Amino acid sequence: MTTPRRSSRRVARTIGALTVAATVGACAQSADQVPSLGFAIDNVVTTYNANTREGAATGTAAAFGRVLTGMNYIGPSGTPLADTDFGSGSVVPGDTLTIEYRLNPASVYSDGVPVACDDLVLAWAAGSGQFTRPTENGPVPMFDAATRAGYADIDRVDCEPGAKDATVVFKPGRSFLDWRSLFGATELMPAHVAAQAAGVPNVVSAIASGDIDAVGRIADFWNTGWRLVPGELDLTRLPSSGPYRIGSYTEDGGLVLVENERWWGNRPATSRIVIWPKGSDVQAHIDDGEIEVIDIGAGSIDGLNLGNGFDVVDEPSRNVEQLVLANHGTLGAVEARRALALCVPRQLLYDELGHPGFDRSQGLGSGVVDSRITAPDTMFYQSAVAAEGGLYTDPDVPGAEAARESIDQPNLTVRIGYLGPDERRARTVREIAASCEGAGITVVDVGSPEFRPSALGAGQADAALAGTASASGAGGSSVPTDASFALRSGNGDNFGGFSNQRFDQIVDQLAVDGSLAARMSLLGEAEAILWNEMPTIPLFDQPRTVASSKGIHAVVPNPTRSGAGWNMDKWILLR
Repeated sequence: MTTPRRSSRRVARTIGALTVAATVGACAQSADQVPSLGFAIDNVVTTYNANTREGAATGTAAAFGRVLTGMNYIGPSGTPLADTDFGSGSVVPGDTLTIEYRLNPASVYSDGVPVACDDLVLAWAAGSGQFTRPTENGPVPMFDAATRAGYADIDRVDCEPGAKDATVVFKPGRSFLDWRSLFGATELMPAHVAAQAAGVPNVVSAIASGDIDAVGRIADFWNTGWRLVPGELDLTRLPSSGPYRIGSYTEDGGLVLVENERWWGNRPATSRIVIWPKGSDVQAHIDDGEIEVIDIGAGSIDGLNLGNGFDVVDEPSRNVEQLVLANHGTLGAVEARRALALCVPRQLLYDELGHPGFDRSQGLGSGVVDSRITAPDTMFYQSAVAAEGGLYTDPDVPGAEAARESIDQPNLTVRIGYLGPDERRARTVREIAASCEGAGITVVDVGSPEFRPSALGAGQADAALAGTASASGAGGSSVPTDASFALRSGNGDNFGGFSNQRFDQIVDQLAVDGSLAARMSLLGEAEAILWNEMPTIPLFDQPRTVASSKGIHAVVPNPTRSGAGWNMDKWILLR
């Protein structure tokens, strides 16, 4: 990848850039301003709903953070920040955690329907897991939600249909520590659209009354009704609650966001943003002057040449690059998973691919990551990773061979998939294949533009090379429940199907127990279980590259699932 200038700057220029943007924004859309900006991301956008298993693994959250707003958004530090344009939440004193939410009285969707507490009720119902339908293998959730973190701890959401306030009451003893991360950007879908599609008066009444038939119809639409197919959009089902709305989506023209005329906050500084998802010819669009901002995995686009017109920031993210293993089929036996882990050259992969353009002595991006659920820049990291003990840092080919032979698999073949094309991940698979060959393990690259982490459950791959919770592009946050729930039994984004009762108990306790002593003990025990059971193989903090046209204002890298587009409504480029 050829780039003109690399920098680790980020926060240092944030305040100045936003100040300039605010000043220039006063005369936005002047003759000197570029009226439309192109934004390339490294994931596909196949649904409007980022909360389904499909949506959470795609680039929906990175694309629509300023289209579907909420009570909060993930800022560059990885923590949830309150979005007071949308509403506010405050704790009600008492033994049971209770939050009073107030929506902005002026809030309205782009189709003219007011934003209401109905949207919170739908988000809770979808994420709670409490609505199920019977199958031959037992009850399964009606809503194909990616995660139940926090939402499953809510007892009820008190809401009058159409009202601007709601009271969220948690279950006794389940005071969810990260409640400020709930009901955030892209998590609140337009409930009135789902109600209309399901043929019910409103979602609040159907959910409150426990009308299983009506809720089932709502869930069916929630699961699949917001899918996006280029050239086939029904814009009436895609109203916006943010400064941008979808204008069009085509293969040739990209995903076009235009100004939402009904937005009640500050107008977007640039009225049109064109998102170019994974699969777009990024180099051609750069050469044609159609892309001004790029947020991709470092080294993912082979031969990318930005010329001299971009400033580039390379930095580690809160997204842990890892192999998510199918806990069935070829890797169903723990010794098979351990055999693979023993021959993966984790240190080599970090050295060659894990820190391009930056060197960190500590914290994020400073070395091989030995934990799936505890970040390297936290006080708990060193105690949590003690269980790894250096056993899996460098390849142990004899050990891997012995583990393979112990389960009598003379020809262990492991198919590793990822969303392609992705040069860094292709190189990762090649290095793993070369290292594991001596242990009698054949590694096959099954990465493709159609790959999804659901391929693990479908038996189409044995491992997914992706980030936290199997996200293919931007992912992660500093909220610890995101990573831990991705390995909890029954959670939607647990694509490998890992299940351990004690680990589930630990995850549930960590979600509500803020005691430092308890957290230190529990995180160490959790990681010991994970290294013993090997549901995933962590590699390194995923490096990200953010490039922006020289002279553009307010582009601030955000190495989380929000991506650089977290503040796209502030971007300005003058000619």
